[in-house]
Amino acid sequence: MTYDPPRPAGRLLLTPEDDEAPARTRRLHGLGFGERPEPALDAFADRLAELVRAPYAMVNFIGEERQFFAGLHVPGDADTGSGRDAGADSDGVKPRVGRRLPRDHGFCPHVVVRRKALVLEDVRDYPRFAGNPVVDEFGIRSYLGAPLIDSAGMALGTVCVADFEPRPWGRAGLETIKAMAAELAGQLAPGEVPL
Repeated sequence: MTYDPPRPAGRLLLTPEDDEAPARTRRLHGLGFGERPEPALDAFADRLAELVRAPYAMVNFIGEERQFFAGLHVPGDADTGSGRDAGADSDGVKPRVGRRLPRDHGFCPHVVVRRKALVLEDVRDYPRFAGNPVVDEFGIRSYLGAPLIDSAGMALGTVCVADFEPRPWGRAGLETIKAMAAELAGQLAPGEVPL
């Protein structure tokens, strides 16, 4: 029996190894996704946010080094730097909600590697996720996401929602996010914007 000394406390989030990232990046490039905002995907995110009543909804494509929100719905007063608004925090400082995040931010990389939906009703209940930069930088407290798997069987990214408050997403939320991911995945085709 060996003894492993405890590791120092601190940032417990471990971004999962992603052996499919190079192939996924090539596939996204071939499909023409992951480099520019897509108005049809913004509309899809708007519909998803309305359906589950969440302040954030995204269609997120994940490459080797970063994530790209090709479809994005943010709270009505937030600044995305792309013409879509996002809100001032309690100090009156307007956070910038961009379309790109490093791969180690957020929860979507976990969904893609797991190839299964992820339900976090309160991210602070999970040490692995509580230290994530989106918790501190954007105040995200709950997350619901499902993998976006294309016709070739590759997980290209996610369809997801997030909230500032803990949320009991429940079975209905899980079924909704999975159905929306399947709906969108069925519309992905090379050179075509879905919807």
